[in-house]
Amino acid sequence: MKRSRFSEEQIIAILKQQESGVATADVCREHGISSATFYKWKAKFGGLEVLDAGKLKALEDENANLKKLLAEQMLDYAMLKDVALRKW
Repeated sequence: MKRSRFSEEQIIAILKQQESGVATADVCREHGISSATFYKWKAKFGGLEVLDAGKLKALEDENANLKKLLAEQMLDYAMLKDVALRKW
């Protein structure tokens, strides 16, 4: 997945700039982003503070690790079940 050139702190600052009354088009033009990107960020980070964004990132990382562990466990289970069903 492509890494964003903006950090979570910068994204939240951009969203707060728009919330303070600056037009969305002007904010997008100033930072070189599309309006679609802006609204995607607003859906994800809208109403968050910087500390909350850090916690969100940590939870997303933990969730990804847990999904990986679950997938590995399911593969092990399927393999053991296949071996147990074979006739020797």
